[in-house]
Amino acid sequence: MKLIIAYIKVERLNAVKQELYKNEIYKMSVTNALGCGQQRGYHETYRGTDVEVNLLKKLRLEIAVNSEFVEQTIAAIIRGAKTAEIGDGKIFIMPLEGCIRIRTEERGEEAIG
Repeated sequence: MKLIIAYIKVERLNAVKQELYKNEIYKMSVTNALGCGQQRGYHETYRGTDVEVNLLKKLRLEIAVNSEFVEQTIAAIIRGAKTAEIGDGKIFIMPLEGCIRIRTEERGEEAIG
C-alpha cells in the first residue's frame, strides 16, 4: 500500500480527476495549499505598493492505493497536470503502514478498495 501525495495547479484539478477516473481511481482527498518552488512567486501592485507574492495557490491530492495501482495513478496525475511549464507540481510516494475502514473495520488492502 502506498500514499500518493501530489501538489498541482488549481486549474488542472478537473483534468487530473478525469484521468484518474479513466483508470478507475475514484477515492482521493483534495486540500487547498500554499507553496512555492522553482517559480519563486511573482510581483503585483496592490493599492500603489509593490507586493511580492511568493506563496502560490496549489492543490494537494492524497490518494491511498494498493501496490498494483501505484504506477497507473502516477501516470494519470502526470497526464492531467502536465503543462510543460514551471509550477506543474510534484508527486510524492510514501509507504502506507495501514488503513482501516471505520464502517466495516476492514484493514489493509481491503479497506483501501
